[in-house]
Amino acid sequence: MQIAAAQLNQTVADFEANRARIVDAAAKALDRGAEILLTPELSLCGYPPEDLLLRPAFVDRCEESLRSLAEQLAPLAIEVIVGLPKRGDNGELYNAAVWLRDGKPVAWYHKQALPNYDVFDEKRYFKPGKATCVVEAKGRRFALLICEDFWTDLACKPLEGLNPDAVLVLNASPFHINKQVQRIEIARKHLSSRGMAMLSANLVGGQDELVFDGCSFALNASGLVAAQAKAFEPDLLDIELAELGGGGSDQRLSASDHRLSSSDQRSATLPTEEAQVWQALVLGTRDYVQKNRFPGVLIGLSGGIDSAVTLAVAVDALGADRVRAVMMPSQYTADISWIDSRDMVARLGVRYDEYPIRDLFESYVAMLAKDFGGKAADATEENLQARIRGTILMALSNKHGSLVLTTSNKSESAVGYATLYGDMAGGFAVLKDVYKTLVYRLANYRNQLGDVIPQRIIDRPPSAELRPDQTDQESLPPYEVLDAIIQRYMESNLSGDQLKIGGIDDAVIQRVVRLIQMNEYKRRQAAVGVRVTPRAWGRDWRYPITSGWR
Repeated sequence: MQIAAAQLNQTVADFEANRARIVDAAAKALDRGAEILLTPELSLCGYPPEDLLLRPAFVDRCEESLRSLAEQLAPLAIEVIVGLPKRGDNGELYNAAVWLRDGKPVAWYHKQALPNYDVFDEKRYFKPGKATCVVEAKGRRFALLICEDFWTDLACKPLEGLNPDAVLVLNASPFHINKQVQRIEIARKHLSSRGMAMLSANLVGGQDELVFDGCSFALNASGLVAAQAKAFEPDLLDIELAELGGGGSDQRLSASDHRLSSSDQRSATLPTEEAQVWQALVLGTRDYVQKNRFPGVLIGLSGGIDSAVTLAVAVDALGADRVRAVMMPSQYTADISWIDSRDMVARLGVRYDEYPIRDLFESYVAMLAKDFGGKAADATEENLQARIRGTILMALSNKHGSLVLTTSNKSESAVGYATLYGDMAGGFAVLKDVYKTLVYRLANYRNQLGDVIPQRIIDRPPSAELRPDQTDQESLPPYEVLDAIIQRYMESNLSGDQLKIGGIDDAVIQRVVRLIQMNEYKRRQAAVGVRVTPRAWGRDWRYPITSGWR
């Protein structure tokens, strides 16, 4: 008996397109000999629907869409498991899975373990289910679980005495670096340890700041990886049920050995960290632009590493014809910034324009001279340059409809080393969750695929070029030090002595933490961006702006 998992790129509330992808996957799975098709969590409406779930009309549409889907699937000789929100008898809402056979529901399962941490907020919308669900099909018995269910004993333990032939898991598990290693180890802990084989269908694609990496997988009853779907692209994974019974060579996945053997001799590789992040940024950018129907993107190119990496991601995501780079030099812009920017756009083949801002800047300074009262130049004049650039980019965006991609990284956002309404102006922040040290690793990784970023951009000391001979390290600790402090404080919730890193002065640590706390107001006004670490600024960082906490 052959079963399949459809790894789909769905869009929240795009019911027609979502339904069409499910039907298409069912037809393809049937052609390949599958008798059962598993789809991702909330596959019919997309994940996460967030507060759309509070609107009765949205839930009504889900129910209507299910009826249409069932009619379309009825002629196909394949059983399909679909995810959607379902109303209970008393009006409560469940994160549910329905098993469709001959166009009719034969079983429902309600998710029992509702995640309410990091980016998840499911207890805001759903009631937890309380019952297991085992379905008999073609003489075999299958248990249903939904995502977080297999991360806990709550839903897994009751399956022990039911002895299903396999556990089918609908997944919408968002990406962060090496997340797949974690998924497989968790599945081994809660399912394989009980001698249960499993098949997971994970969502793929970008949804606002979340990226879903796919990597749907099957474990046999001994906890060995029997098959894995592709990373960061739609795929159809099929497997013979007999292959999930145990045995075979050990293909345990670890951070150092990512090679997997699939059932039909295809091979799937979990990429290196740099490759994972690059693919996540490309997919997240592409889907945000395309699902929101922007014709293209605009990037303020500076000759620095952040805008260079952002430009390369944009071209990989959308193609050169949908990307426009704009250079806005001032009197402080070094000649090599012009030269390297022109070099890079020539390599990529994107449209490139230059709008010098010196005259505009001097006009602003002259206009404000009386109000400034002869005070010495400071960050005010620096920010003014950034805001002039932001105004130009937003004007071009308004006129042509293209989305402005901002270029600030996670390290800069942490300590406020970015200008509100200036270089923070825009609609999507590609590098929002990428530490500065990782930005350099990504630049080197991309150049291994094709030499698109001039080496001098990578090698030169980073600078905002807002005053003569400026470098980042005049204002900030070395990025290796800064990133280590941010990671410990922000991602690991460490404080006090736990934050101390060998050789780093306590005053430096205290200053960085204080800057993180002071700049919460800026981050609240920043554009959404791709999440690639276990904790990003945005959905899973919710700190008060007004606070006496130190």
